[in-house]
Amino acid sequence: MSSSIKNPADSPTLFGAAPAKARAGIENVPACGQRFVKVAVERGIDSAELSEGLTYRCDLPGVAVGDRVRVPLGRKNAPVQGTVLEVGGVELLDGYPPDRVKGVVDHRGGGLSPALVELARWLSSYYVCPLGMVLSTMVPAAVKKATGSRLEGVVSRRAQPEATPNTTPSVDPETSAPMVTAAIPAKTRQLIAAVAAIDPAAFPMTSKELAARVGSKTTGPIARLVKLGVLTTSTRRVVRDYGWAEPGPGTPTPGSSPRPTLTREQSVIVDGIGAALDSFRVHLIRGITGSGKTEVYLQLIERVIAGGKSAIVLVPEIALTPQTSGRFRERFATIGVSVLHSGLSASQRNGEWERVSRGESRVVVGARSAVFAPLTNLGIIVVDEEHDSSYKQDQLPRYNARDVAIKRAQLAGCPAVLGSATPSLESWFNASGVKRKSLGDARHAGSSRYSLWELTHRAGGGELPSVRIVNLAEERRARARTDPQSAHRQHALGPTLEAAIGSTLDAGGQVILLLNRRGFAHYIACRDGSCGWVLSCDDCDARLVLHKDRSLPRGGDVACHHCLARRILPKACPVCGKALNVFGIGTQRLEDEICRAFGASHGLDHSNMLRIDSDSMGSARDYFEALGRFSRGEVQLLLGTQMIAKGLDFPNVRLVGVVNADTALNMPDFRASERTFQLVSQVAGRAGRSAAGGRVIVQTMEPNSPAIVCAARHDYVAFAEAELATRCRARLPPATRMARIVCRDPDAGKAEASAAGVARALRECVASLAIPARIDGPAICAIERTHAHYRFEVTLTADRAGDIQRVLAACRSAGVVGSDARTAVDVDPVSLL
Repeated sequence: MSSSIKNPADSPTLFGAAPAKARAGIENVPACGQRFVKVAVERGIDSAELSEGLTYRCDLPGVAVGDRVRVPLGRKNAPVQGTVLEVGGVELLDGYPPDRVKGVVDHRGGGLSPALVELARWLSSYYVCPLGMVLSTMVPAAVKKATGSRLEGVVSRRAQPEATPNTTPSVDPETSAPMVTAAIPAKTRQLIAAVAAIDPAAFPMTSKELAARVGSKTTGPIARLVKLGVLTTSTRRVVRDYGWAEPGPGTPTPGSSPRPTLTREQSVIVDGIGAALDSFRVHLIRGITGSGKTEVYLQLIERVIAGGKSAIVLVPEIALTPQTSGRFRERFATIGVSVLHSGLSASQRNGEWERVSRGESRVVVGARSAVFAPLTNLGIIVVDEEHDSSYKQDQLPRYNARDVAIKRAQLAGCPAVLGSATPSLESWFNASGVKRKSLGDARHAGSSRYSLWELTHRAGGGELPSVRIVNLAEERRARARTDPQSAHRQHALGPTLEAAIGSTLDAGGQVILLLNRRGFAHYIACRDGSCGWVLSCDDCDARLVLHKDRSLPRGGDVACHHCLARRILPKACPVCGKALNVFGIGTQRLEDEICRAFGASHGLDHSNMLRIDSDSMGSARDYFEALGRFSRGEVQLLLGTQMIAKGLDFPNVRLVGVVNADTALNMPDFRASERTFQLVSQVAGRAGRSAAGGRVIVQTMEPNSPAIVCAARHDYVAFAEAELATRCRARLPPATRMARIVCRDPDAGKAEASAAGVARALRECVASLAIPARIDGPAICAIERTHAHYRFEVTLTADRAGDIQRVLAACRSAGVVGSDARTAVDVDPVSLL
């Protein structure tokens, strides 16, 4: 049997050489004789046999690489879905008797191009995931189910009408208009001439559409042309998508603006990257907030489109798509833009996918899964806010869309452009060998994996806002001295931030408040300190969070943010019967505090302020309408979690308040400092985008933290250099590469034993391959128990991605490491919780 990876040393690395574009035998279809296909079945079993694909006899016509089929599996021949990997003759059998090979049950139509199948092979190997599961993930469920699709009748114009018993129509060789005899009525002859004048590219179309084009109120005349042989009939599959549609071209959307003139820095980048659009290269654009990165993307894509190619633009959050997709739809309305994100209905997703497949859309804008869009002749891939952790999928397959985008660009031979005001340290590390030259010049060096480009000034001449760090502990002590009663109450807003909100509202400015913790309170405990009872999840090692809801008994319920279990808030402590204390501040409590503080003076209440978090935003429509209201100035204050921290551009925002900058700072994860810097820097960049200027107030209990101090100075380079030095000393990514294996089981002993077996196998493999790698564990995970399963982890760390891949490939082939319901293999993890 053929193999996509012949031995562990051949395993693909993230930035290694691109494999051949077509595998041997992929087009080797015999002109006669038996025909066979290799199929990757959609099963979560991680075995070498299934990864290579199972061979089936194919008697059905038109089956090609990437098509979806149903095949029999197992002794009971249960029909399962699968994707064709190869098409060929008896050479695919490797000597197996042809008469014993099972046949394909049916053909479900096209699914993926050969290039995407090749990408799936890489994904399967790099992220240690069954190939069938990868291929299944790449095609949306709505597409596989053909949601909203149906057959409709269409008509086409016949180039040479056939003779009929009553007339002998023919085509004028000079005008191409049909010539008919006098036996046809004058109105019909006029109709034939009108049909002949229509652009041939407009066909096929429905009878109703054609009737409207020629000015007929009914389809009867169209039926007569079919009878005369002037038109032919056929059917086509169409998708009728239903669901709310976000604003399209010509409709005012947040961020709509005339085409701006490029700054000097922008021009240098557009010309520099634009000169190398026909070759693969990763370009990192570090541009401060408001520096015009999106306009750089737009003009690069214009060049790609002018060359007859297509483009993919990835954004991390659904909340970013109203502004981003609006600008792209305005600029590329004539060539088609499809938007793909989780907020679409099933039929909408299928419809967008079909439009992309047919070439009706040549630009795709979307979240993580849009990296698999079925575009052909790909010319560029853009990953906006490339640092964002939401690009990493936390379920099988655990891929990072940023890295998949780079690999897809490599396979397509086109550039990948990564952009961020606060690049991930991985991307900065790959560009850190760059020799810096004068401002605006290209930054290239042979030792650098990426080309680095920088935008250091805001487009339009604006300035970055001033940032003030407020020591929250001192503010609380000062408040207690002036108002002793306040010492017994929790306050999200310190006096400095509260005063700034009032003065900004008085001046007619808008305010954004960031608190990266949803709910009302996150610590519910017995009021009696000697009791010690705390309300926790029954199935997870986590405290339950109070969510206010006036429609529920006792005004709300408590929820686990891991397993999503919910229950009614207890009346009293179940151990001693005493009353409960509720501590901690979430977005709901912040909303209530704002209403109390500014309700009387400024008329703020729940109806005229906006809270954006996953509790208040139930659909894409909710996001878009909320941001539209804020953009139009209908509300003055917007508060929310990290989804409001990046990508949004509202000129009237004059104050940004970070209510608690420490929510992620002390997490048990080596990336905690990096995430804090990124979050504070990104949300600070929402202010000061007009001549009115802006300011930022950051409340923190750790005012001397390097992450917060550097973010207040807008000094990414200083933070990155210091953090990289720390990572290098600790031998942590990006100075090294890492894979994390988590073993899960309802029984703690079994989970630990499984992790110990994995660690032992990894150590034996490292020793046999003589690879300089470190294995840590087994150890209890930071969150020991989730979904009623105990969790133990083993980490594999090495200097190179290739070493990680060699070890994992060898252990996977031996059957000791694989991704299944009890074991999760996470290559290049972004979270260690």
